[in-house]
Amino acid sequence: MPHDHDDFATEPVRGLPEELPTGEEILWQGQPAWWQLAKEALSFWWVAGYFTFLFAWRTIAGAATETWVESATAASFFLVLGGIVCAILLLVALMQAKATVYTITNKRVALRIGAALTMTLNIPFRKVANAELGIRKNGTGTIALELLEDDGVRLSYILTWPHVRPWKMKQTQPALRCIPDARKVAAILAEAAETAVSVPVIETVPAARPVAAE
Repeated sequence: MPHDHDDFATEPVRGLPEELPTGEEILWQGQPAWWQLAKEALSFWWVAGYFTFLFAWRTIAGAATETWVESATAASFFLVLGGIVCAILLLVALMQAKATVYTITNKRVALRIGAALTMTLNIPFRKVANAELGIRKNGTGTIALELLEDDGVRLSYILTWPHVRPWKMKQTQPALRCIPDARKVAAILAEAAETAVSVPVIETVPAARPVAAE
């Protein structure tokens, strides 16, 4: 399937660092909704509200010694600064969403993440202990993956942010953040994981050498 040229045109498969092994197929691919990502992961409204509060506080405080117009003019610095910060947050959300590709196959979940430092997380279903769906009224949602601790592997919260469950720092949970039609995606993930885990794994180990008779 042809794709438009972009920074990841060298990928053998969109969102994946290598070709799919025999027997593996892509069931779903998607990206975060950038506006939802800005609101949830980057706290856009909280930041906008904070600078609005600073503007109002400075205006009211200044009105005690100057006119309301003069006070509001002096306080407008906070609105300008807040506008710049909010614009940066929106740009970061756009870049993160554009650089991200979430993939669900019949074997694993893969997350290609990172706008500046790109990496791909491959999470086999057998490494997933639990998946939790958080959904919004508009249908977007986040699917967080709780991983098994049997191999002692730990993901860095900082390096994988914002594609993680918020505030789960001790045991980082990678997440498909702010995806549209999240309930449908969760159903695809659940069915694929149940099918994959129910298939027995046969491992080949070297045969033991016979003990020589003395």
